[in-house]
Amino acid sequence: MSYSPQPAESVNINALTPRQIVEELDRYVIGQREAKRMVAIALRNRWRRQQLSPELREEILPKNIIMIGPTGVGKTEISRRLAKLANAPFIKVEASKFTEVGYVGRDVESIIRDLTELSVNMVKAAYLEKVQQKADELAEERLLDLLLPSSPSIRPSGLAASDEDEDRKEATRVHDATREKLRLKLREGKLDDRTVELEVKERGLPVGIISNIGGMEELEHHLREMLGGLMPGKKKNLIMKVPEALRFLAQEEAQKLIDMEEVTKEAIARTEEAGIVFLDEIDKIAVRERTMGGPDVSREGVQRDLLPIVEGSTVNTKYGPVRTDHILFVAAGAFHVAKPSDLIPELQGRFPIRVELEPLSKDDLIRILTEPKNALVKQYQALLATEGIHLEFTQDGLEEIALTALQVNERTENIGARRLFTIVERLLEDVSFEAQDLADKKVVVDAAYVREQLRDIVKDEDLSRFIL
Repeated sequence: MSYSPQPAESVNINALTPRQIVEELDRYVIGQREAKRMVAIALRNRWRRQQLSPELREEILPKNIIMIGPTGVGKTEISRRLAKLANAPFIKVEASKFTEVGYVGRDVESIIRDLTELSVNMVKAAYLEKVQQKADELAEERLLDLLLPSSPSIRPSGLAASDEDEDRKEATRVHDATREKLRLKLREGKLDDRTVELEVKERGLPVGIISNIGGMEELEHHLREMLGGLMPGKKKNLIMKVPEALRFLAQEEAQKLIDMEEVTKEAIARTEEAGIVFLDEIDKIAVRERTMGGPDVSREGVQRDLLPIVEGSTVNTKYGPVRTDHILFVAAGAFHVAKPSDLIPELQGRFPIRVELEPLSKDDLIRILTEPKNALVKQYQALLATEGIHLEFTQDGLEEIALTALQVNERTENIGARRLFTIVERLLEDVSFEAQDLADKKVVVDAAYVREQLRDIVKDEDLSRFIL
């Protein structure tokens, strides 16, 4: 089964050229042109592959990518935005966490299980959205049945059958008229204070009995299936307000309207054909020196466990087997100490594309503050506008913020653009705290304001390390 990804937003990913994909990424990530080009080509190649014959399509494997660069320069954000643009299942995992317990830590196949779970949730949400209108209509009917139960008319003693039929018709007319009046009141919100009693099924088997044990998700799923009939969920009655009951019934009806077999089938196809796995901190599992024991054994063990998944294998999930041959793997690391060549040769060979991300300059930091769709300055202006505060950033103020971030990154740990979050939060701390009580509702953040607010912290290097 082939899968052609459709984006959640209005952008038609199938119509986008690599250049246009880069332009879309530019809306959220500043700079890093080379990395954007590489992921854009990888995404376009997925579309190109779908146009080929099934025989040739099966032979073309994705060209996995290693991004090399310090933290906070956009590695994760590029991958995340790419996945969102393509409406593809995306998961970020830290490679180093697989070394935390024993030699190999958590089962690495859990990456694919988690990715499949995300895909199922994505597809299910899309299916639920399609049936939501029908579910709302059915939920309304069920709620009206609870508010106005239909009762058969009782035949009065001594009346002929024809008289009984007339009574039934009259009772039906009265009931229908009353029901329509209730429907109108329900839609107008006039019944929101009323309560109804709903019968709700409880789970027969507690959730998460063994699911947190590595590799046991499949066993748990089969246990649930076997014990489902032996341990049926108990029923209990709950009293709910009308709006809450309507939402509950709508969710229940929507679940009945979707075919979970179809959902699962499409979700597995989406995982196999469009899934993206972001392996962060891959440099932490690189083996710098060959030793007989110690942590390097653990690191190399993780690499060898990752290898079959990256090469292409079949992973059993509770939704069925999932092939990893065409999942795109994007690895990332700072590689300050280790080098990509310190990875085992087999794993290196599965990441043929390497791209180095550049450290952020002062101009980059200014653009990050203002240009992206979710820029930090826009976020704070919107937040404080809710309190009636007009927040204005001058050009020299933005330059001072960027310069401060650059200096602190150089003197302490270089955390890239994340330093801006720390500095701007500290800069606007007083305004955020006193917003409601401020007499002057216009706050201008210029260079003098930035220097005044951060003066003591920036001067004292020890304090700077501690606070910024």
